[in-house]
Amino acid sequence: MIWVIDKLLGGADIPYEVTDRNMSVLEGSISAIQIRILVPDEHEADARELLIYADLGNWPRP
Repeated sequence: MIWVIDKLLGGADIPYEVTDRNMSVLEGSISAIQIRILVPDEHEADARELLIYADLGNWPRP
């Protein structure tokens, strides 16, 4: 799923940072450590709208 978000945000020129990507892989498949996508406050509304429009449902959360 993260590659979809990479393409959407990158294609819309919305700056973002992916955190905990390596930790999520190391911990295995129990999903104890979630990958986080961080966007600057001034781009939050645009990023949420884009992800919801892409039919990712309620995945984006504060």
